[in-house]
Amino acid sequence: MEEVLVIGRRLDLTGEAISASEGEVGPEEIGAWPMLRTGDLMEFVPGMVATQHSGSGKANQYFLRGFNLDHGTDFATTVDGMPVNLRSHGHGQGYTDLNFVIPETIARLRYRKGPYYADVGDFSSAGSAEFEMANRLARGVAEGSVGEFGWRRGVIADSTELDSVSLLYAAEWQTYAGPWSDVDEDVNKRNLLLRVSGELGEGRGSVTAMSYDNDWNSPDQIPSRAVAQGVIDAFGSLDPDLGGDTARRSLSASWDSPLAGGDFSSSAYVIDYKFALWSNFTYRLDDPLRGDQFQQFDDRQIFGFDLAQQWSQERASWEVGLQGRRDDIDRVGLYQAERRSRLSTVREDRVLEDSIGVFAAHNYALTETLRSYIGLRHDFYTFDVDASLPVNSGTESDGATSLKASLAWQPLPVAEFYASFGQGLHSNDARGTVINVDPVTGESVKAVDPLVQSSGAELGARIFVTDKLHSTLALWKLDLDSELLFVGDAGNTEASRPSERSGVELGVYWFAAENLNTELELSYTDAAFAGRDAAGSETPGAIPLVASAAINYRGERGWFASMHLRHFGPYPLIESGEVESDGSSLVNLRVGHDFSDWRLQLDVLNLLDSGDHDVDYFYASRLPGEPADGIEDIHYHIFEPRALRASVRYRF
Repeated sequence: MEEVLVIGRRLDLTGEAISASEGEVGPEEIGAWPMLRTGDLMEFVPGMVATQHSGSGKANQYFLRGFNLDHGTDFATTVDGMPVNLRSHGHGQGYTDLNFVIPETIARLRYRKGPYYADVGDFSSAGSAEFEMANRLARGVAEGSVGEFGWRRGVIADSTELDSVSLLYAAEWQTYAGPWSDVDEDVNKRNLLLRVSGELGEGRGSVTAMSYDNDWNSPDQIPSRAVAQGVIDAFGSLDPDLGGDTARRSLSASWDSPLAGGDFSSSAYVIDYKFALWSNFTYRLDDPLRGDQFQQFDDRQIFGFDLAQQWSQERASWEVGLQGRRDDIDRVGLYQAERRSRLSTVREDRVLEDSIGVFAAHNYALTETLRSYIGLRHDFYTFDVDASLPVNSGTESDGATSLKASLAWQPLPVAEFYASFGQGLHSNDARGTVINVDPVTGESVKAVDPLVQSSGAELGARIFVTDKLHSTLALWKLDLDSELLFVGDAGNTEASRPSERSGVELGVYWFAAENLNTELELSYTDAAFAGRDAAGSETPGAIPLVASAAINYRGERGWFASMHLRHFGPYPLIESGEVESDGSSLVNLRVGHDFSDWRLQLDVLNLLDSGDHDVDYFYASRLPGEPADGIEDIHYHIFEPRALRASVRYRF
């Protein structure tokens, strides 16, 4: 008989989890929510906000636990064991682009917030997310979608059995013009997936090939004064020649098998990646004649592996693991540009970055109701930079040891309480670890620490009253040795002061009936820089309040509906706290009907036609006729207006 595994919010993790801040989401939940972009998948992590300040072909901007994660720093993301975060990336440290994922092929999302887990290393201070791809699908899917503002999408996914081997294939194509006054996004996204899995020796193995290509134009953030003065409207652009293109190819393999009296798991991967992005955040501040457009470029190969061995006894279990990764970056560069043509080279580097991580974790049942978890991890990094400016070339290395520990107490079958502690880290851009001279000004600069450590603690509870109602509660604190902050005129991040964060998170999930469920997730964070500084103590981009609510309905006669609300409150834009964003609220709706083999579906995105902002920044920029030093202003990217998208799906 085939085993059926229930994965999702219904899953009772009492007796297994080591904190209240971990959970799983299954394919039915992922398929139920209306999403504007693929990166919205990250919003299944409670408290996570996924926004966009540029074209939809670019990685999303993420916020969680008082972090402006930029495009992924301090939150580790993997897809089938392959890291998504890109180190020493041309656009930003930890750049996390999920556009290569086809949502219909996801079997499970596992999220774990906080640095409490020994098997996760770089970028994991705020937490981690692991996307697992399916080995096979219950039924094949062919779907076509059309929508306002030039939205078109087609996807096909299916699996078949060949003797003892499962073959899964999927393809996705998507284009989009967008609602912008001066820019046609002209998105052209193509995804391919082929996966072979089956019995191998005494275990099970898989080989997966993925291909992703995308090119687009970017409606970037704009200054508030340009709209107020009538230079452009809220959907306008000041530089219509912005955009980018990305290509990603990957080949990965995994094998799980009984070994040495326990369970052995292994995976390896190779990724070929190319990226080019043209941006202009300050317009004519640095170059009044040709403008401040610049290009960021990245061309690399990534190689890595992950090995783990587990042993289980009656009251205890052990896990030991070894993880390795090499980023062989043939060229990562920054160039001044005009109309997507390079004018000059700011810097161009060849980078070789290696890391090795080893960990051990031990679970032990102290009593029938009390469990312990203790883990130890050590990471070691080497950085080798060959810079176009020789004085900025060099090598560096660094290591860090992290301790993880948790207690889980289950006094009742339906309730479990947790106390967790953990140390984490994020690596800094390799170029910053050996830099000596600013390539623009020629001034001497101080190199950054290669590895930045963090420490966090959490008290939590998980209440699983019945199959219909459960909730989670977490009180947490996190200290970071060096904050990464967005720099508007450079278009990337720089290392800043130490920071302190604390917060509370609540999740309530009610399965009112077989065909109706609701959820409410609330998080509040207090974030500040440590110590005193004349600039102030507020952490720019740290969102204090995030709220998410959803209701999902599936009727007996095939009708279904889902509505999702996401709100985040005002947050500081500068250290003094004197300038804040206004906060934002967004509602998306999906309704449809399932027939035996067909589905008709309508998504209404931004249902209330909100004019709130996806993201806000505050920095100086210069428009024609303005002072040479520019004007400090709020720069924002507005929500896309209400849009309808209709889909027809055939299941075979």
